[in-house]
Amino acid sequence: MVNNLQDTTTLINGVKMPWFGLGVFKIEEGPELVNAVKFAIKHGYRSIDTAAIYQNEEGVGQAIREGIKEAGISREDLFVTSKVWNSDLGYEATLEAYETSLKKLGLDYLDLYLIHWPVEGKYKEAWRALETLYKEGRVKAIGVSNFQVHHLENLMKEAEIKPMINQVEFHPRLTQKEIQTFCQEHGIQMEAWSPLMQGELLDQPVIKEIANKYNKSTAQVILRWDLQNGIVTIPKSTKEHRIIENAAIFDFELTKAEMEQIDDLNQNHRVGPDPDNFDF
Repeated sequence: MVNNLQDTTTLINGVKMPWFGLGVFKIEEGPELVNAVKFAIKHGYRSIDTAAIYQNEEGVGQAIREGIKEAGISREDLFVTSKVWNSDLGYEATLEAYETSLKKLGLDYLDLYLIHWPVEGKYKEAWRALETLYKEGRVKAIGVSNFQVHHLENLMKEAEIKPMINQVEFHPRLTQKEIQTFCQEHGIQMEAWSPLMQGELLDQPVIKEIANKYNKSTAQVILRWDLQNGIVTIPKSTKEHRIIENAAIFDFELTKAEMEQIDDLNQNHRVGPDPDNFDF
């Protein structure tokens, strides 16, 4: 079981990835972003997730440099993820996009690089580029984001290297059981974005009742549910007290019945785009 903030899952290639991290979607460049990442590092977070399209890689890089110095840790203690955007999907374009992200972040390598969306006709070439980066030792692990089962099957037909991660929208209203099962069967670690459904679930009565029992917040119960499902999770917050609170989920455990109660809230409801019907 996951017992603390720095516990890791071992990806199919042997790389260790923290179960819990900080996401920085929709946090603009500036002091708020830098402080959020530094708060996270200060309070024991070791995984930071960004993307080219978030347009905040420079601030994340600055915060990483300052954060590791202040926390007295090294770059190797952190797990940093970024993602290639749709307009850069193609063999050469993806290789260039990787260099651009590294430069903005001010890093020598990434721990994880993902294809952000499965743009039809483009993601296979982009995957080939990720395989090249991986084989050259430029990135520790490679994966995808927002891939449905059929995208993964299609990719894996020709891929030399299997994706190590599939990061998808995942929360109690969208439990993605089919993808969960497929990923488990193929050794692909699933990761949740928008685990709190952008705040829409914080007043959900069933979750609130469970939260009251453990003297926890609804957010903490949902994040605990993620981990007990074997899902890596990266909630976003900019406030220090919330960053601390989100990670205070290692001192209680949901029962099987409570896990099922939360599973039953599924409505296949997305807050983000549908990977099959998205105007790329």
